[in-house]
Amino acid sequence: MYEKYTCKRTIEEKIMRVPYGPNKDYFIYSLFLVFCNRITTSAVSAGVLLASKKALDPVAPLHKYCLVSVSNILTTTCQYEALKYVSFPVQTLAKCAKMIPVMIWGTIIMQKKYKGQDYFVAFLVTLGCSLFILYPAEGDTIPYSREMESTIWGVSLMMGYLGFDGFTSTFQDKLFKGYDMEIHTQIFYTTVCSCLLSFTGMIMQGNLLMAIDFVSCHHDCFFDIALLSTVATASQFFISYTIRTFGALTFATIMTTRQLLSILLSCLWFGHPLSWEQCIGAVIVFGALYARSFLNNTQKKPPLSLEKTENRASSPPKGNP
Repeated sequence: MYEKYTCKRTIEEKIMRVPYGPNKDYFIYSLFLVFCNRITTSAVSAGVLLASKKALDPVAPLHKYCLVSVSNILTTTCQYEALKYVSFPVQTLAKCAKMIPVMIWGTIIMQKKYKGQDYFVAFLVTLGCSLFILYPAEGDTIPYSREMESTIWGVSLMMGYLGFDGFTSTFQDKLFKGYDMEIHTQIFYTTVCSCLLSFTGMIMQGNLLMAIDFVSCHHDCFFDIALLSTVATASQFFISYTIRTFGALTFATIMTTRQLLSILLSCLWFGHPLSWEQCIGAVIVFGALYARSFLNNTQKKPPLSLEKTENRASSPPKGNP
């Protein structure tokens, strides 16, 4: 599954950071990418619901799907726009700080309480991400500008991405727990709302025809967008299946591995250099995340001696022969 997600992130970087055609034109229409991704996912999810002969009943109120859609569109738009100003490895590792806004939104929306080790891991992740962002390697370029305000704007977009993404995942979790709904149902109604909102946004910005004209003039961009939409749809279904079947802990471990693979693949493919400070930051982030997963697994497993005691207590006494 994480190979598909890594491929998706690499295609995103290619579309937003690599110029097309002999004139070196950059694709700048982030909402058009959002629209293409969401309309593909909604079509596939509708097909799955119809093929399984399940009702298209929304289950939850429609305005709740719209709220998730607005947050999801802002998340994706900030992510695509940030690629213009910060490198892909910086963006990828910064996404490891997702636990911080998720903890904040979880406390606000779902009244969750977290342990001290969770806050400590969040601090280590933030520290590692800060090292990665504040100490870029020489020769790491951005496509539009090398000025300081570009870096500040890129970091601001990433902060917006993390905040909106944390709200999206937390509110989706609340919908799943509050309503008895199928995964495909939530995907369908959320992506349909996202299609309508992103299409309206392009009309208001006046970018729809310009985006279509760009894609028609650069056929390789059209194939990249089609491939991105296909992989994004497959990733969405694999993510939902993993969480539902194996749980959030397994999914978090897979996604952490995917972050590392994304960074390595991007560095190899696009030649992003890494400074030694960034290497230390990466070790801190991934080490903290895997240590947290290991500690959670250890705490959930009862001691072996306790298991034996419980088994002996539960087994009936054997009679004398």
